[in-house]
Amino acid sequence: MATQIKAKKTRSASSRTARTATNGAAVVRPRANQKRAFQMVMELMAIRGTSGHEKGVADYITKKLRAAGAPAAAIRHDNAHKRTPLAGEVGNLIFQLPGTVRAPRRLLMAHMDTVPICVGAKPVRRGHVVRSADPSTGLGADDRSGVAVVLNTALEILEHKLPHPPLTFFWPIQEEVGLHGAHHVQLPLLGKPQLAFNWDGGAAEKVTVAATGGYRLQIEIDGLAAHAGAAPEQGISAIAIASLAIADLVRDGWHGLIQKGSATGTSNVGFIHGGEATNVVTDRVELKAEARSHDKDFRKKIVATIEQAFAKAAKEVRNASGAHGKVQFHGRQDYEAFRLAADEPAVVAAEQAVRAAGLEPQRAVSNGGLDANWMTAHGIPTVTLGCGQSQIHTTSEYLDIAAFEKACSIALDLATQIE
Repeated sequence: MATQIKAKKTRSASSRTARTATNGAAVVRPRANQKRAFQMVMELMAIRGTSGHEKGVADYITKKLRAAGAPAAAIRHDNAHKRTPLAGEVGNLIFQLPGTVRAPRRLLMAHMDTVPICVGAKPVRRGHVVRSADPSTGLGADDRSGVAVVLNTALEILEHKLPHPPLTFFWPIQEEVGLHGAHHVQLPLLGKPQLAFNWDGGAAEKVTVAATGGYRLQIEIDGLAAHAGAAPEQGISAIAIASLAIADLVRDGWHGLIQKGSATGTSNVGFIHGGEATNVVTDRVELKAEARSHDKDFRKKIVATIEQAFAKAAKEVRNASGAHGKVQFHGRQDYEAFRLAADEPAVVAAEQAVRAAGLEPQRAVSNGGLDANWMTAHGIPTVTLGCGQSQIHTTSEYLDIAAFEKACSIALDLATQIE
């Protein structure tokens, strides 16, 4: 759950169309085409596109850009999919526009992939929200609503020739499986942006300025097979080892929400696979786990505690001959935590745009990973804004239409307003 901190009081909603700049001149703010944006998000949510299978989404975006007059040479895929742990169909999609005014380059982004539960989504409007008509699927508003927000902004600028600074529009792949697209992006293709904005969930006024770091762990347990009826005492159960280790972690407060003094974090064993028959002592089990914390040192302690629990359990489970199991660990840092200062230009610009839309910015800290983690690590300070998704990764997911429309206005403002 994100921690929210109220920013300064918002201006009135009437400032959406015009307000006074610091030099006394009126600032006219273009309006986003909400009808077109809504049509696109409905079409995008219906496209199958789980992590590694984003080609259909990328093709949709490219077709829309080309129809609006974007030069083919300005639309590129990088080769991130050739370097990610998960083999993919396409790399990140990047579209660059030279500026019509002199100002630092700005980047707008949203990831293309969805989680598997969203495959087969049938988006349908029900009052003020959109849900999947199929109750067995998620909606995929995470993050097709963000894709639509960024795409609609690019189309508005192309079609209406709006003045703007140099811009990069960026649609990463494989966010849902470890932020791989943002991690492996070919940075030169982004054009050295100095301010970056990522649309990925929550209310339109949410301005996420910090996110936790995450570590992914694969655990392999080797026991010894034996007939479970004739000679169970000769076996070493890998399942028993895994069970003891997880039980220790839960009992000692190292699984789920972890609070040790002032240090906090989370851990989860989210995948277990092993065994094929009840009459065989299982000799091998594979598990996947994760550890998260905003504190790098505490996150390392969580990982070390998980490893110690499994190593201890492997030694405790012995057969009649005194032999015990073995355990191996393979881990990697998925992303490091970050926190942007309140005076970071991207934060200031984001909050100004939220106020211009008639909302009060709500600064937030995420306990989940964001593409902004890797973008910031690459030296591109990135603020994440909401675009109306709620109850993501579940069959109850919905898109708040009013929040989505506000996000479209905020994005267009960020892409065109320089003061």
